[in-house]
Amino acid sequence: MMPNFRTAAAAATIVLGGLTLSAPVAAETPVETTTKMGETEVTIRADHVAGSVYVIQGRGGHIGLSVGDDGAFMIDDQYAPLTPAIREIVGRLTDQPVRFVVNTHWHGDHVGGNESLGETGSVIVAHENVRKRMSTEQFMELFDRKVDASPDIALPVITFTDGVNFHLNGDTMRVVHVANAHTDGDAVVYFTEADVLHMGDVYWNGLYPLIDTGSGGSPRGVVAAVDAVLPMITDNTHIIAGHGAAVSGKAELIAYRDVIAAITDRIQAAVDAGQTLEEVQAAGLTADWDDTWGEGFIKPDVFVKIVYGSLSN
Repeated sequence: MMPNFRTAAAAATIVLGGLTLSAPVAAETPVETTTKMGETEVTIRADHVAGSVYVIQGRGGHIGLSVGDDGAFMIDDQYAPLTPAIREIVGRLTDQPVRFVVNTHWHGDHVGGNESLGETGSVIVAHENVRKRMSTEQFMELFDRKVDASPDIALPVITFTDGVNFHLNGDTMRVVHVANAHTDGDAVVYFTEADVLHMGDVYWNGLYPLIDTGSGGSPRGVVAAVDAVLPMITDNTHIIAGHGAAVSGKAELIAYRDVIAAITDRIQAAVDAGQTLEEVQAAGLTADWDDTWGEGFIKPDVFVKIVYGSLSN
């Protein structure tokens, strides 16, 4: 799904597990490396977005990164086995340490690197519900899977209820809680000077989203979250999604919001009419969008199941 970029010139190359051989590369230079997650080869790549902000893609939720003289500021950190490669990429963009990590929610593909980063001094920040969920065993009903509590070093050490601001690298990062969207602990981060918004998993660009209703998420909450952030941004804002195409704009975010709202309204009418899940799945209520939005991780029948379950409880 992701295009390939050649790495920077040989002088900028770093080998996993080896030594840093050169100074950080120029801001506009895409950098990448490969690593293994189990038997799967994963490419970790950073691309410049705007100002001090980069997006790092690998496996799992897209990472936001601000670099500058004040240190590195990271949004999410993917899976634990990828952390050495992610550190390598960050080291090729800045010689400053990762001072802060903001978790947009509690899922493992966004907080898996917390333990390693916490051990090396990064301050982990998240909504208070993220710490609560990471502190105890969780159950993801959609996947019939238990998730163990995280070790103490991986937990957020600073939590907030409504939001918190950071002032680093010539920018102000506004971290804002949006309630009961993807989960009950979602945060979005707006870089006011760079005009970049990181949406976490509230936004799956061009895809039907996973909405973790067992963790307090809801389709109407996703729509409300997008409605809440639209006044914050401009027509020129770069928007980093949790999944899907990494960077898009306001028009794509609005299109996503409208699809979620339309499908939710259709399923609500079916629920009100007393239809069963099987009847709703067979009715083709998402057919208008399936060819465009239904080819990702969450297939149409699964998305219908998520929305139906949220509306029928």
